[in-house]
Amino acid sequence: MTPADAASRKAPLGGAAPCPPLPGPPWFRLGRALSKSDSAVPPARAEKPPLEQLYRQGPLLGSGGCGSVYSGTRLADGAPVAIKRVSRERISEWARLRNGALVPLELALLWMVSRPGFRGVVQLLDWFEVPEGFALVMERPQRCQDLWYFLHQRRFLTEPVARGLFRQVLEAVRHCSSRGVLHRDIKAENVLVDLATGEAKLIDFGCGTILQDTIYTRMSGTPEYSPPEWILVGCYHGQPATIWSLGILLYELVCGHLPFHTNEDIVRGQLVFPPRVSQECQHLIRWCLSMEPTHRPCLEDLFEHSWLQEPCLAQETAEMHP
Repeated sequence: MTPADAASRKAPLGGAAPCPPLPGPPWFRLGRALSKSDSAVPPARAEKPPLEQLYRQGPLLGSGGCGSVYSGTRLADGAPVAIKRVSRERISEWARLRNGALVPLELALLWMVSRPGFRGVVQLLDWFEVPEGFALVMERPQRCQDLWYFLHQRRFLTEPVARGLFRQVLEAVRHCSSRGVLHRDIKAENVLVDLATGEAKLIDFGCGTILQDTIYTRMSGTPEYSPPEWILVGCYHGQPATIWSLGILLYELVCGHLPFHTNEDIVRGQLVFPPRVSQECQHLIRWCLSMEPTHRPCLEDLFEHSWLQEPCLAQETAEMHP
């Protein structure tokens, strides 16, 4: 991990795009899609006490283009939580609930992927409309670290450790796809690692949207993870763009730095690997980072790749600690 990589931890693009958005209010289009499924977010109960009576807000954990996240505690049982506050003027896309109310699209997406029994995505526990906007209450593992800092402490990850974490990220992405959600900002900073268990969770759906088969003409995410088709033609399909970002993530895990830093780097597509990276791992990364979107694997292809077929080793959990 180099100083240049540390300096390049840029905030997400936050929905900015050179192309105009699709015609019509985004919340109407997305709200219609949500209201046709059982995934629509239920309205908050009118009798629910205010946020301050149920949760205690603690220190700031981090902030970005989509809001500020604070540590917190659930007063009923002392459980640790994360409280994300999003101001109304920073919300670029909305979803309409069954009762007609508008909520941030991020809230709706979190509700869609929050399902009991699946632990690979951060769970939405509660939400509130507050004077300045909205507060989202999410689970917070007590001993956790985002994957960027986890990697930074070790410079790079051995392939067994990278394999175990990457496999969990793939499971999370598959779960999101099954729920009709496109994350759009898969990167090391948005993967939370529980240092006690080695469990990985995909977090921060602030750049996410509804998964569709047709092209997207707006980009949200982090510039260094942008696929070449976005740079060259200003549009992309959701699944191939996701595969590209997964290739960037895996390269960063095993090499210790990002492969590309500028649009020119991305379009050039030149990859250099240190000798320690196995040929199988290199093949998987190169496949994900194919310049032509149709040449990239689908998600199920990744699960079947020989590099990911290696059995899990005890070493994977043992190396969670620095």
